[in-house]
Amino acid sequence: CSAIDACETSNGGCSAKAECRRTTPGNRACVCNAGHTGDGIVCIEINPCLENNGGCDRNAECTQTGPNQAACNCLKGYSGDGKRCTYISLCSQKNGGCSEFAICNDTELTERTCTCKPNYIGDGFMCRGSIFRELLRNSNTSKFYFHLEALSIKDIAGPGPFTLFIPRTDILNSDPRVKDWIAKGMMAQVLRNHMVGCASLLYNDLTTITNVTSLHGDLIHISYSQNSLILNDKAEIILSDVVGTNGVIHVINQILVP
Repeated sequence: CSAIDACETSNGGCSAKAECRRTTPGNRACVCNAGHTGDGIVCIEINPCLENNGGCDRNAECTQTGPNQAACNCLKGYSGDGKRCTYISLCSQKNGGCSEFAICNDTELTERTCTCKPNYIGDGFMCRGSIFRELLRNSNTSKFYFHLEALSIKDIAGPGPFTLFIPRTDILNSDPRVKDWIAKGMMAQVLRNHMVGCASLLYNDLTTITNVTSLHGDLIHISYSQNSLILNDKAEIILSDVVGTNGVIHVINQILVP
Protein backbone atom coordinates (compact mmCIF):
# COMPACT_ATOMS: atom_id res chain seq x y z
CA CYS A 1 0.00 0.00 0.00
CA SER A 2 1.12 3.58 -0.67
CA ALA A 3 0.15 6.79 1.07
CA ILE A 4 -2.43 8.88 -0.72
CA ASP A 5 -1.08 12.31 -1.74
CA ALA A 6 -4.02 14.62 -1.09
CA CYS A 7 -2.30 17.41 -3.08
CA GLU A 8 -1.76 15.34 -6.19
CA THR A 9 -4.99 16.24 -7.94
CA SER A 10 -6.46 19.75 -8.48
CA ASN A 11 -4.02 21.23 -5.99
CA GLY A 12 -5.75 19.24 -3.31
CA GLY A 13 -8.87 21.35 -3.60
CA CYS A 14 -6.93 24.39 -2.44
CA SER A 15 -7.21 27.75 -4.11
CA ALA A 16 -5.08 28.32 -7.19
CA LYS A 17 -3.51 31.09 -5.14
CA ALA A 18 -2.60 28.71 -2.32
CA GLU A 19 0.00 26.07 -1.62
CA CYS A 20 -1.21 22.57 -0.87
CA ARG A 21 0.91 20.96 1.85
CA ARG A 22 0.78 17.24 2.65
CA THR A 23 0.33 16.58 6.32
CA THR A 24 -0.58 12.96 7.03
CA PRO A 25 -1.45 10.30 4.47
CA GLY A 26 -4.58 11.37 2.70
CA ASN A 27 -4.64 14.77 4.39
CA ARG A 28 -3.36 18.19 3.45
CA ALA A 29 -3.31 21.84 4.55
CA CYS A 30 -4.00 24.79 2.25
CA VAL A 31 -1.87 27.91 2.86
CA CYS A 32 -2.53 31.09 0.89
CA ASN A 33 0.42 32.41 -1.10
CA ALA A 34 2.30 35.53 -0.03
CA GLY A 35 0.29 38.67 -0.61
CA HIS A 36 -3.01 36.79 -0.22
CA THR A 37 -5.31 36.10 2.67
CA GLY A 38 -7.99 33.47 3.34
CA ASP A 39 -8.49 29.93 4.56
CA GLY A 40 -6.52 28.35 1.72
CA ILE A 41 -9.63 27.13 -0.02
CA VAL A 42 -10.48 30.71 -0.91
CA CYS A 43 -7.59 33.18 -1.19
CA ILE A 44 -7.91 36.83 -2.19
CA GLU A 45 -5.23 39.41 -2.88
CA ILE A 46 -4.35 41.70 -0.02
CA ASN A 47 -4.94 45.35 -0.98
CA PRO A 48 -2.52 47.36 1.19
CA CYS A 49 -4.27 50.59 0.23
CA LEU A 50 -7.26 49.66 2.37
CA GLU A 51 -5.30 50.15 5.58
CA ASN A 52 -3.45 53.37 6.51
CA ASN A 53 -3.48 54.39 2.84
CA GLY A 54 -0.93 51.67 2.14
CA GLY A 55 1.77 53.55 4.02
CA CYS A 56 1.50 56.45 1.59
CA ASP A 57 1.39 60.06 2.68
CA ARG A 58 -2.10 61.36 3.44
CA ASN A 59 -1.65 63.72 0.47
CA ALA A 60 -0.81 60.85 -1.87
CA GLU A 61 -2.87 58.37 -3.87
CA CYS A 62 -2.30 54.70 -3.11
CA THR A 63 -2.66 52.38 -6.11
CA GLN A 64 -2.56 48.61 -5.77
CA THR A 65 -0.03 47.15 -8.21
CA GLY A 66 -0.09 43.50 -7.12
CA PRO A 67 -0.75 41.20 -4.16
CA ASN A 68 0.03 43.28 -1.07
CA GLN A 69 1.93 45.72 -3.29
CA ALA A 70 1.17 49.36 -3.93
CA ALA A 71 2.54 52.54 -5.51
CA CYS A 72 2.30 55.93 -3.86
CA ASN A 73 1.91 59.08 -5.95
CA CYS A 74 1.62 62.57 -4.53
CA LEU A 75 -1.61 64.37 -5.33
CA LYS A 76 -1.71 67.42 -7.60
CA GLY A 77 -0.26 70.38 -5.79
CA TYR A 78 2.23 68.25 -3.83
CA SER A 79 5.67 66.88 -4.56
CA GLY A 80 7.68 64.00 -3.11
CA ASP A 81 8.15 60.25 -3.37
CA GLY A 82 4.59 59.42 -2.34
CA LYS A 83 5.65 58.25 1.09
CA ARG A 84 6.19 61.89 1.97
CA CYS A 85 4.50 64.69 0.04
CA THR A 86 5.11 68.40 0.47
CA TYR A 87 2.76 71.17 -0.56
CA ILE A 88 3.95 73.09 -3.62
CA SER A 89 3.50 76.83 -3.20
CA LEU A 90 2.61 78.34 -6.57
CA CYS A 91 3.93 81.65 -5.30
CA SER A 92 7.38 80.22 -4.59
CA GLN A 93 8.30 80.09 -8.28
CA LYS A 94 8.40 83.25 -10.42
CA ASN A 95 5.99 84.93 -8.02
CA GLY A 96 3.27 82.56 -9.17
CA GLY A 97 3.09 84.20 -12.58
CA CYS A 98 2.02 87.48 -10.99
CA SER A 99 3.57 90.82 -11.90
CA GLU A 100 6.86 91.67 -10.23
CA PHE A 101 4.93 94.54 -8.66
CA ALA A 102 2.22 92.26 -7.25
CA ILE A 103 1.78 90.17 -4.11
CA CYS A 104 1.10 86.47 -4.73
CA ASN A 105 -1.06 84.63 -2.19
CA ASP A 106 -1.67 80.88 -2.18
CA THR A 107 -5.38 80.27 -1.64
CA GLU A 108 -6.15 76.64 -2.48
CA LEU A 109 -4.39 73.74 -4.11
CA THR A 110 -3.25 74.88 -7.56
CA GLU A 111 -4.85 78.28 -6.92
CA ARG A 112 -3.45 81.69 -6.05
CA THR A 113 -4.36 85.34 -6.22
CA CYS A 114 -2.29 88.23 -7.58
CA THR A 115 -2.78 91.68 -6.08
CA CYS A 116 -0.87 94.78 -7.15
CA LYS A 117 1.30 96.31 -4.44
CA PRO A 118 0.45 99.70 -2.94
CA ASN A 119 1.04 102.57 -5.40
CA TYR A 120 0.45 100.25 -8.35
CA ILE A 121 -2.71 99.49 -10.30
CA GLY A 122 -3.73 96.60 -12.51
CA ASP A 123 -5.11 93.07 -12.40
CA GLY A 124 -2.16 91.56 -10.54
CA PHE A 125 -0.67 90.03 -13.66
CA MET A 126 0.07 93.47 -15.09
CA CYS A 127 0.71 96.20 -12.53
CA ARG A 128 1.68 99.76 -13.35
CA GLY A 129 3.00 102.53 -11.14
CA SER A 130 3.10 106.26 -11.77
CA ILE A 131 3.34 107.38 -15.40
CA PHE A 132 6.81 108.74 -14.60
CA ARG A 133 7.94 105.18 -13.74
CA GLU A 134 6.12 103.70 -16.68
CA LEU A 135 7.98 105.95 -19.12
CA LEU A 136 11.22 104.30 -18.07
CA ARG A 137 9.86 100.74 -18.21
CA ASN A 138 8.72 101.00 -21.83
CA SER A 139 11.37 101.18 -24.55
CA ASN A 140 8.99 103.24 -26.69
CA THR A 141 8.96 106.02 -24.09
CA SER A 142 12.24 105.65 -22.17
CA LYS A 143 14.05 108.35 -24.19
CA PHE A 144 11.45 110.91 -23.16
CA TYR A 145 12.04 109.87 -19.54
CA PHE A 146 15.79 110.44 -19.85
CA HIS A 147 15.20 113.91 -21.29
CA LEU A 148 12.97 114.73 -18.30
CA GLU A 149 15.62 113.46 -15.90
CA ALA A 150 18.41 115.39 -17.63
CA LEU A 151 16.46 118.62 -17.17
CA SER A 152 15.16 117.71 -13.70
CA ILE A 153 11.56 118.16 -14.87
CA LYS A 154 9.27 116.73 -12.18
CA ASP A 155 5.93 118.13 -13.36
CA ILE A 156 4.34 114.67 -13.70
CA ALA A 157 5.74 113.29 -10.44
CA GLY A 158 2.72 114.57 -8.49
CA PRO A 159 -0.69 112.94 -7.99
CA GLY A 160 -2.04 114.26 -11.28
CA PRO A 161 -4.00 113.25 -13.20
CA PHE A 162 -1.98 113.78 -16.37
CA THR A 163 -2.22 112.82 -20.03
CA LEU A 164 1.04 112.37 -21.92
CA PHE A 165 1.61 112.27 -25.67
CA ILE A 166 5.08 110.74 -25.99
CA PRO A 167 7.10 110.72 -29.22
CA ARG A 168 8.43 107.22 -29.72
CA THR A 169 12.07 106.72 -28.70
CA ASP A 170 13.36 106.28 -32.25
CA ILE A 171 11.71 109.59 -33.26
CA LEU A 172 13.50 111.47 -30.48
CA ASN A 173 16.77 109.74 -31.33
CA SER A 174 16.65 110.52 -35.05
CA ASP A 175 15.21 114.07 -35.18
CA PRO A 176 18.18 116.47 -35.68
CA ARG A 177 16.23 119.34 -34.10
CA VAL A 178 16.52 117.75 -30.66
CA LYS A 179 20.21 118.64 -30.35
CA ASP A 180 19.46 122.23 -31.38
CA TRP A 181 16.67 122.54 -28.81
CA ILE A 182 18.97 121.24 -26.09
CA ALA A 183 21.76 123.61 -27.12
CA LYS A 184 19.38 126.59 -27.16
CA GLY A 185 17.74 125.69 -23.83
CA MET A 186 14.38 125.00 -25.49
CA MET A 187 14.06 121.29 -24.75
CA ALA A 188 12.04 121.80 -21.54
CA GLN A 189 9.41 123.74 -23.50
CA VAL A 190 9.24 120.99 -26.12
CA LEU A 191 8.82 118.29 -23.47
CA ARG A 192 6.10 120.17 -21.59
CA ASN A 193 4.24 120.62 -24.86
CA HIS A 194 3.55 116.87 -24.72
CA MET A 195 2.00 116.95 -21.24
CA VAL A 196 -1.58 117.77 -20.27
CA GLY A 197 -2.52 118.41 -16.64
CA CYS A 198 -5.69 117.88 -14.59
CA ALA A 199 -7.04 115.13 -16.84
CA SER A 200 -6.48 111.45 -17.57
CA LEU A 201 -7.80 111.18 -21.10
CA LEU A 202 -8.16 107.73 -22.60
CA TYR A 203 -8.29 107.17 -26.35
CA ASN A 204 -12.09 107.14 -26.38
CA ASP A 205 -12.14 110.42 -24.43
CA LEU A 206 -9.89 112.06 -27.01
CA THR A 207 -12.27 111.16 -29.84
CA THR A 208 -14.92 113.41 -28.26
CA ILE A 209 -12.86 116.61 -27.86
CA THR A 210 -11.04 118.91 -30.29
CA ASN A 211 -8.43 120.65 -28.13
CA VAL A 212 -6.40 120.26 -24.96
CA THR A 213 -3.88 122.63 -23.42
CA SER A 214 -0.35 121.43 -22.75
CA LEU A 215 1.67 122.31 -19.64
CA HIS A 216 3.66 124.60 -21.92
CA GLY A 217 0.47 126.55 -22.53
CA ASP A 218 -0.09 125.74 -26.20
CA LEU A 219 -3.28 124.22 -27.58
CA ILE A 220 -2.99 120.70 -28.98
CA HIS A 221 -5.54 120.24 -31.74
CA ILE A 222 -7.17 116.77 -31.91
CA SER A 223 -8.83 115.36 -34.98
CA TYR A 224 -10.26 111.92 -35.67
CA SER A 225 -9.83 110.63 -39.19
CA GLN A 226 -9.86 107.19 -40.80
CA ASN A 227 -9.96 105.41 -37.44
CA SER A 228 -6.90 107.34 -36.23
CA LEU A 229 -6.40 110.18 -33.77
CA ILE A 230 -4.18 112.94 -35.13
CA LEU A 231 -2.59 115.70 -33.03
CA ASN A 232 -1.83 119.09 -34.60
CA ASP A 233 -2.68 117.61 -38.02
CA LYS A 234 0.44 115.43 -38.19
CA ALA A 235 1.21 113.31 -35.12
CA GLU A 236 -0.72 110.04 -35.00
CA ILE A 237 -1.39 108.13 -31.78
CA ILE A 238 0.13 104.69 -32.46
CA LEU A 239 -0.07 103.21 -28.95
CA SER A 240 -2.72 104.26 -26.46
CA ASP A 241 -4.09 103.88 -22.96
CA VAL A 242 -1.02 102.93 -20.96
CA VAL A 243 -2.69 103.68 -17.65
CA GLY A 244 -0.65 104.48 -14.53
CA THR A 245 -1.65 105.52 -11.03
CA ASN A 246 -1.61 109.23 -11.85
CA GLY A 247 -2.49 109.38 -15.52
CA VAL A 248 -2.30 107.84 -18.95
CA ILE A 249 0.36 107.62 -21.68
CA HIS A 250 -0.18 107.68 -25.44
CA VAL A 251 2.68 107.12 -27.88
CA ILE A 252 2.82 109.27 -31.03
CA ASN A 253 4.94 109.18 -34.19
CA GLN A 254 5.89 112.87 -34.38
CA ILE A 255 7.20 115.56 -32.06
CA LEU A 256 4.72 118.27 -31.09
CA VAL A 257 6.71 121.44 -31.66
CA PRO A 258 5.51 124.43 -29.58
